[in-house]
Amino acid sequence: MTAPTDTRPVVLIVDDTPDVLSLICNLLTDSYRVKVANNGRTGLHLACATPGPDLVLLDVMMPDMDGMQVCRAIKADPVACHIPVIFLSGKTGLDDEEAGLNLGAADYISKPVSPAILRARVATHIALKQSTDLLRDKADRLEHEVALRTHELDAAQDAMILAMSMLAETRDMDTGNHIRRTQYYVKALAEKLQTHPRYRAQLSRREIDMMFKSAPLHDIGKVGIPDRILLKPGKLDAEEFTIMKTHTTIGYEAIVQAEKALGGPVPHLRLAKEIALSHQEWWDGSGYPQALAGDAIPLSARLMAVADVYDALISTRVYKAGLSHDRAVQVIFQGRATHFDPDMVDAFIEIQDDFLAIALQFADDENQLQQKMEYMVQAIAERD
Repeated sequence: MTAPTDTRPVVLIVDDTPDVLSLICNLLTDSYRVKVANNGRTGLHLACATPGPDLVLLDVMMPDMDGMQVCRAIKADPVACHIPVIFLSGKTGLDDEEAGLNLGAADYISKPVSPAILRARVATHIALKQSTDLLRDKADRLEHEVALRTHELDAAQDAMILAMSMLAETRDMDTGNHIRRTQYYVKALAEKLQTHPRYRAQLSRREIDMMFKSAPLHDIGKVGIPDRILLKPGKLDAEEFTIMKTHTTIGYEAIVQAEKALGGPVPHLRLAKEIALSHQEWWDGSGYPQALAGDAIPLSARLMAVADVYDALISTRVYKAGLSHDRAVQVIFQGRATHFDPDMVDAFIEIQDDFLAIALQFADDENQLQQKMEYMVQAIAERD
């Protein structure tokens, strides 16, 4: 039969006088589990052990390592710092007591020890510690629960964004891995611009992560474009192009309605709204739907503009052949300060090989992957 576990609180007594250790043990052993140490170093070791004591009775005057030093070390330990320390001392001056309390001690009892006072003080501080531990445990559980719920909410929002982007992709069979590629282009370009003075404050790690998650919704509005236009195997006429341009506002309004259904603004969708509405704006103000110019265009949309155009240029469609990577880079550069934010074009030029690597990683089929891999090796070799 297993012996019952002793659940009484543990009191550690640290004192270099055997008579004091014996006296206090006798006073407390009926109500507590008692541990003893006859020097400061042993006492510190026991105080910082796992599991540690619930309270430390600590003599001030000890050789080698005195009580003040032990208390200071206990309070500096991240695990033991919550253990209440009661000083025991023959020094009764207010300065001595103040010094002990300033180190973080919970109480100060004068020697010779009064049994009634000792028991009362120990009981009081044990009860306080138990209450504090209970509150701390509740706070930890609450923090864990909040973190779990936040993670679940983030996952649900990510799943919603993915579902919406996949819905858009099913309407446009030519895009292949376009959504995935542009997502990684945006991330690579944003990370490159993190150290740029103009963008440093805006491109935190969290902001880039949210852009990465939101980028797939840039063309969500295409779900509202008629098939005769969206799937036309050729160039659109003026009327058709006017209708096609409404995919920006359709996408924006769809996300706004999704937010309303969720009860209010959703952090994950803030950037999705910007990207969906403004990724077709031009730096010089000649884009659509609002003819925004320069920094009036949201940063997320300016990043998407570079990513979207680059991928459209290199991708093969039923109505056009894809350009080579180098030719696409030239086209992007020609759009510097007209179509695109000039600083973003400069950053794109610097990391163009990263864009090419992403294009290869998420190529639409194996034949294209092999052809582009051979081209990348050749192109990089020629530039070097």
